[in-house]
Amino acid sequence: MHLAFDLMRGLERALADAAAAAGIEPGAFEPGVRTSDPRHGDFQANGVLAAAKRAGKPPRPIAEALVAGLGDDIRVAFEVSVAGPGFINFKARPAALLSWLQAHRSRAGLELGASAAHKGETWVVDYSSPNTAKQMHVGHLRSAVIGEAISRLLEFTGARVVRDNHIGDWGTQYGKLIWACRRHLDEAALARDPIEEFERLYKIGSSAAEADPAVMEEARAELVRLQAGDPVSLALWRRINEASLAAFQRIYDRLGIRFDETLGESFYNDKVERVYAELSADGISSMSEGAQVVFHPEHPRFKTQPMIVRKSDGAANYATTDLATILYRSEHFHADGILYVVDKRQADHFEQLFLTARKWFVRRGRPIPKLQHVDFGTVLGEDGRPLKTRTGDNIKLRELLDEASERALALVNAKSPDFPEDERRRIAETVGVGSVQYADLSQNRSSDYLFSWDKMISLEGNTAAYLLYAIARIRSIFRRHGLECGDPAAESGADAFQTPDEIALARKLVKFSDAIRLATETLCPHFLCLYLYELAGEFSAFYNADKVIVDDPAVRARRLVLCARTLLFLETGLSLLGLRTLERM
Repeated sequence: MHLAFDLMRGLERALADAAAAAGIEPGAFEPGVRTSDPRHGDFQANGVLAAAKRAGKPPRPIAEALVAGLGDDIRVAFEVSVAGPGFINFKARPAALLSWLQAHRSRAGLELGASAAHKGETWVVDYSSPNTAKQMHVGHLRSAVIGEAISRLLEFTGARVVRDNHIGDWGTQYGKLIWACRRHLDEAALARDPIEEFERLYKIGSSAAEADPAVMEEARAELVRLQAGDPVSLALWRRINEASLAAFQRIYDRLGIRFDETLGESFYNDKVERVYAELSADGISSMSEGAQVVFHPEHPRFKTQPMIVRKSDGAANYATTDLATILYRSEHFHADGILYVVDKRQADHFEQLFLTARKWFVRRGRPIPKLQHVDFGTVLGEDGRPLKTRTGDNIKLRELLDEASERALALVNAKSPDFPEDERRRIAETVGVGSVQYADLSQNRSSDYLFSWDKMISLEGNTAAYLLYAIARIRSIFRRHGLECGDPAAESGADAFQTPDEIALARKLVKFSDAIRLATETLCPHFLCLYLYELAGEFSAFYNADKVIVDDPAVRARRLVLCARTLLFLETGLSLLGLRTLERM
């Protein structure tokens, strides 16, 4: 029997066909298939009740007619029943579970099955976006890891994804920084740690400008020279940005993050005039106290709270460059959707931005991409406040990852003291960095979360270390017995699952597609994290109850199927979250 990768969507299609055969008008019935309470089955369709109410008929006869109209492939694969007033329950038969698992034996096969969801679409994902000349700190963590996970999920489900690091590399701060660079640059310090030196120089320039109006004027003059293209100023600006990007990349390499584009605010410097002209010509913007602004009369707050697109001194701001960015992404990348993975405190900015962009695109007759602010909460310390050092400074992301790796090394040394030191350190880096990523991703992104080293780097609970250890344990099964994971020969002759723990694990495995769909549709990676944790738990129960390598070849084959698919789904899931995995641990 052939079952679709996404069993839930396959059942919805089968019910829609049955509805058409029963003479139910198109659009009058939405199957509403969802994951079911395990006591009733694997999936439940609850759309009959709404259809019956609209038609003014009792729901149960409609449900029974739909069940009668289901094709033989569904009846062979599922036990189908009608419960209550008209709920349709589906329980996969053990042979169908085995058939589905045998059909999905590789990462490529899973990706092919999932790709229908966003096939042919182009999505730009805007994430990370640090400011140059500054260290990346813990506040940059969430955007980076959530943005990368969402990018991978969209790619896995068929989209062409453009990862864009919209760095802050322009603006008034550069006047102060260049002023300080010309007077106080320490070349030796720059060679040792460029970002540390640039941060030091910015503090000097900022303090001096605040204390002395003459310095502020000199800093403004430096900015004017930079904006006018002065060769010396531009050379220094490029030096700052090159050093910053190199430092950022070292962090991204550790997190497994890559970008397709790094188009900062400076890239849009020559594109803002078009924004000013079109907003004015289309009657979207107006002048107020010398500034070009946009009001939204239909909005309760934005009818009086303007969006400033050109300041009274003629300068651009974030709103201007963000509008130019939307236009560029629409015209250059032909984006169907643009996601902004940015702190939830920026909600007002994005609401105003999207309102303005939609009006602008409609007036110009342009197709408007789907625009969404993918917000996230704050990383909190043990005191319930934003995570900081004891002195109140932001924790540098580099130092956070270093500490994670060192803490993980203690765990690895205790667990595997016989491994060579270089291997223990490689494992510790994978476990430590992965623990930081996973601790973030396993939380609902819209919520704040408490950062706890003890909970994060632990072999117990919903942690990266727990999942990585589960993977290593499964790999050891195959290694000890000289078997190749997923080898069709080792799985041939498997019969239908029989024991309660075999069936429970198989049922959890076939819900992989549901977890992928839910995490992608909601742009919430924590749904995938929860699935992987539950899958690892089901595998542990199975492994403790049922011996894998037994004399009966049919039993051994079906249990090797369960081991191999659990390994595949755990490794695929963690990869989609941006984590690396291990052969042994």
